[in-house]
Amino acid sequence: MLHNDPIAAITPEVIGWRHRVHANPELGFHEHQTARFVADQLRSFGLEVHEGIGGTGVVGILRSGSAQRSIGFRAELDALPIVERSGKLHASRNLGIMHACGHDGHTAMLLGAAKLLSEQAGLRRGSPLRFPARRGE
Repeated sequence: MLHNDPIAAITPEVIGWRHRVHANPELGFHEHQTARFVADQLRSFGLEVHEGIGGTGVVGILRSGSAQRSIGFRAELDALPIVERSGKLHASRNLGIMHACGHDGHTAMLLGAAKLLSEQAGLRRGSPLRFPARRGE
């Protein structure tokens, strides 16, 4: 790890989030536990959180000023109806459902971005940042 490298510092935490989401996959329109996990994490970073968007969607807003513009980062929450046979410790615990499309990693990376950005004092002068976690489409 590089000295004072904030990304490297949170990489183990991001990997842990990815493993947690991967091990607990939910099909589209049923991502209740995943949405709750994402919302709880965003709240812990100090973001304003809106839940139940379109059913199981979550939006986290990092207020950083009064500008009308915003920047959005988006991730999907849903998994696929596939049986996982990876043998990994973080393999799916829900038979017949698997994160085989990368949504688990994408969700974890966006949580990492939200955490790092929430820690940046320089953003206080800018526009709101939005982190919508979308339900399956």
